[in-house]
Amino acid sequence: MSASTHWLATGAAQSVLERGGTAVDAATAAAFVLHVVEPHLNGPGGDLVALVAPAGGAPFVLCGQGPAPAGATREHLAAEGLDHVPGAGALAAAVPGAVVAWLRLLAEHGTWELADVLEYALDLAEHGYPVVPRLTATIAAVADLFREHWPSSVELWLPGGRVPEAGTTLTNPEYASTLRALLAAGRPAADRLGRIELARRAWQEGAVAQALEEFAAKPHRHSDGRDHAGVLRAADLAAFRATTEEPVCRDFRGTTVAKAGPWSQGPVLLQALGILDHVGDGRLDPGTAEGAHTVAEALKLALADREAHYGAAAAPGLLDRLLDPAHARARAALIGPAASRELRPSRLDGDPVLPPLHVDGAAAAGTGEPTVARDGETRGDTCHVDVVDRWGTMVSATPSGGWLQSSPTVPGLGFCLGTRLQMSWLDPRSPSRLDPGRRPRTTLSPTLLLRDGAAVAALGTPGGDQQDQWQLLYLLRTLVGGQSPQEAIDAPAFHTTAVPGSFWPRTWTPAGLVVEERLGPEVVAELRGRGHAVTVSGPWTLGRLSVVTRDPATGQLGAAANPRGAQGYAAGR
Repeated sequence: MSASTHWLATGAAQSVLERGGTAVDAATAAAFVLHVVEPHLNGPGGDLVALVAPAGGAPFVLCGQGPAPAGATREHLAAEGLDHVPGAGALAAAVPGAVVAWLRLLAEHGTWELADVLEYALDLAEHGYPVVPRLTATIAAVADLFREHWPSSVELWLPGGRVPEAGTTLTNPEYASTLRALLAAGRPAADRLGRIELARRAWQEGAVAQALEEFAAKPHRHSDGRDHAGVLRAADLAAFRATTEEPVCRDFRGTTVAKAGPWSQGPVLLQALGILDHVGDGRLDPGTAEGAHTVAEALKLALADREAHYGAAAAPGLLDRLLDPAHARARAALIGPAASRELRPSRLDGDPVLPPLHVDGAAAAGTGEPTVARDGETRGDTCHVDVVDRWGTMVSATPSGGWLQSSPTVPGLGFCLGTRLQMSWLDPRSPSRLDPGRRPRTTLSPTLLLRDGAAVAALGTPGGDQQDQWQLLYLLRTLVGGQSPQEAIDAPAFHTTAVPGSFWPRTWTPAGLVVEERLGPEVVAELRGRGHAVTVSGPWTLGRLSVVTRDPATGQLGAAANPRGAQGYAAGR
């Protein structure tokens, strides 16, 4: 079974499975397709987080989140006249990690040749893929920026000088050439692993790395309205290695939920589940005012801890304390009948370090889906893919970054650098501070579910700060409410905006709550009566969840995907 945010990625993954490939082979093929067909949501210059459960083996986290380059210091940004990391431009670029991570996963856990895996993306890049409406909207939002300041992006994304219309076909011949160069670099090797390794070196130590350094060194327009040079260098790419680690887990209603560590926002989901474990089932139906209120308040508490305590510089033993049942019980006791308007992080060792709290009531109007300003500042752009194969291996991957609107297209490569460093603070006391060589705290947050040690589901969604919020609704509806995966995905969604955003301008809306219209006027009225600042979004606007499932007892597989936007797709047999 395969499910993803784009039908062409799902189709590629399913084709690999039909031809005898594993879930790892299929997910890797789908990921490179996503680089091509959802360039406003991810790219080769971006990053990824994945959870992988090999058949019969222990699950692990794959970290494709690159660190800050050696030159990305707080002092350098201050010298550039900046008091924050820009939301667009190469100064915000972490070391690209996505391609390196996929190559490691394919080498160590896949079976296919790299050339066969890349065949799908190559074909689409060379012969064309359909423009989806959100791609049109994104390009239109930054078209003037391209024309005035980023000419290399005009060449690729404004064919004939015009914004491509939805339903038309785009090609990316420069990216196709980049992929072909990787394959050519690997041909001299005698075996599959050698070919993948030579391709990796070509990416990290060859022409790609050199082109990225040369591009970054040229001043270009950033989101602060001025021109800056980036600090990424070829040596930064050469030094990066994708890593694996054990997931962080907690049990909820007989199911083990596995997430990445506090360098991501994954533990937010675990904390929220821990808090809600101390609340009666009668208060856990997200379709009721009582349930929506309780869930939103639990999420606000968990997200407040994310802001105060998460990051690659998080204190040792942090999660042991935050996930302790006694601590969760004390946090649950803070949920009252009215909506809180405060940011209430756990006070573990005195007063926590909090980010600046800039209120922006307009932020509540966001749907949680990708939005982009004229200057390239972007919120929440991401993709997702889930795969399970006939042997029971599962992959849940959330690729992101390197969006077409993040920085100018690198000439000759067909993609651009990402802006993940915008999630780092310049306060030296913050656990998510900017430091050379340190990962920025990422919003990417895929999920694995296990029972008795066997993987039973892989799921995730795009959506920036909303990723674990929407996944929490799914878990409550399936594990507590007994809904099927598709019913849970289709049900009305909501999320809180009462937390500083991870994307610039990093504002928050105290008591902010965005709900789909289908939640119903009576529920909305009661939520407002409880003090929530409710913004009613369209009936089918929040979330892009997908999931694959497997019953270890019978081997029966399942999949479900999001109908919103008519773009996600699930397939299998």
